[in-house]
Amino acid sequence: MGREVLAETSASHPRGSWPAEELAKEFRDQGLPAEVVMDLKSDSFLVVTPGGES
Repeated sequence: MGREVLAETSASHPRGSWPAEELAKEFRDQGLPAEVVMDLKSDSFLVVTPGGES
């Protein structure tokens, strides 16, 4: 099973990955496992559910 993308933020955001990390924390606080990964192709940070590499 692959990862599900829960949210996406721009990597060029002035605060870097912080917005994505904050979103991931909100998902975790709601009981949904979430982590942040970098998508180099789209130059964005993705908040994803943990899982196998897709």
